[in-house]
Amino acid sequence: MVTEFVLLVIGAYLLGSVPAAYLVARWSRGIDIRRVGSGNVGAANVLSAGSKRLAVPVAIFDVGKGALMVWVAQLLGLGAAQQVTVGVLAIIGHNWSVFLRFRGGRGVFTSLGVITILCPWLGLMIFVLAYSLAPFRQVALGVLLAYISLPFFSWFLCVPLGIEERLPIMLGMVAIATIGIFRRIIVPKTPLSASVSLGGLVINRILFDRDIRDRRTWISQGAPGADSDEESIDQQVY
Repeated sequence: MVTEFVLLVIGAYLLGSVPAAYLVARWSRGIDIRRVGSGNVGAANVLSAGSKRLAVPVAIFDVGKGALMVWVAQLLGLGAAQQVTVGVLAIIGHNWSVFLRFRGGRGVFTSLGVITILCPWLGLMIFVLAYSLAPFRQVALGVLLAYISLPFFSWFLCVPLGIEERLPIMLGMVAIATIGIFRRIIVPKTPLSASVSLGGLVINRILFDRDIRDRRTWISQGAPGADSDEESIDQQVY
């Protein structure tokens, strides 16, 4: 089983690294998705580039690659800790793709796929919570709330699992939340954030996933191009 697990971990990272948004934009429109819109390699930036038709399959693929790898781990009879590890590697692959010089997206959709296969009720709750603030155009804040609640709710919603199995699931949710929040913080600074203090910048990125509080200015100025991975509001979380 050790060999299968090692191969699955490698496969999870490689599949997670497949940049569906980049490939779809390149093949369909001949553009580099990193140089348009938010610069993010995700479904939301495909949407911002003007293609709802292509954004949907990209989102499905991003969810599916996380879900598939965990499902395969389950078919092989791997334990909860190993399933979580495989899922986390798929998320890391999406966020730091080996095929794009370790650039990528936020990994929210891929995380959703991993979480849903590990614990379906938790996946549903997190999806609803993440988009609960969408009517107020605060998707990034909703996603942050979902990340923060992941470890707590995983303990209670993954009821069919025994206590020994629920513990690695909960720790895995801590890892997923940490990766998601960390990914927001480490993006390069933008010209708009030149006058923002380091503390203010970190808070803005954690809460709103943008460099400044002023949403309207952030949108009107647009996000960086090829040399940055920062995203604009409602496009940054994928």
